[in-house]
Amino acid sequence: MKKLKPLPVLMSDEEAEHFLETADLTEYDLSQFKPMHFELQPKSERVNMRLPKTLLDAARARAKEEGIPYQRFIRRALEMALAADDKKKKRKAG
Repeated sequence: MKKLKPLPVLMSDEEAEHFLETADLTEYDLSQFKPMHFELQPKSERVNMRLPKTLLDAARARAKEEGIPYQRFIRRALEMALAADDKKKKRKAG
């Protein structure tokens, strides 16, 4: 098995762009990367809710493990639950 190279330390956007344009990424160890979800829609509405302390603490802890703010974690959990529900409905209808 071919030994993978570590990623170089890039000091500027220009260096990063040049690296991505010229490098063969199959030669590099990308195992430490995590999938990233970009939030593109503007946040225009506010929600205020009361949660049990244990639930909020669990959400904060999981968000910290994933390296994201806890409110983003909660928003993503809500999006995932709605997407899963939509999939169920489509399977039943189809």
